[in-house]
Amino acid sequence: MRTTVDIDDSLLQRLRDDAHRLGIPFRTMLHRVLHRGLEAAAEPEEVTYRTPSVKLGQVREGVNLVKALHLSAALEDDERARKLLDGR
Repeated sequence: MRTTVDIDDSLLQRLRDDAHRLGIPFRTMLHRVLHRGLEAAAEPEEVTYRTPSVKLGQVREGVNLVKALHLSAALEDDERARKLLDGR
């Protein structure tokens, strides 16, 4: 299938140079590059996330970290109650 595509001059020259260096027709070179680009776009890139650690200070007196889920639920309940009182 034929189509018209505008290619930047520097990119066009690089494609022609690479095709010449490999001894293949420009058309074959263009197909290879497009095919590789489409394959790379289809493969999800692995991303490594890093989060910095920060010192949060000491645990408040009377807080039992063994029951952290209970603490979290209590804090969430307190926040919901505060929002209800504020009318949100």
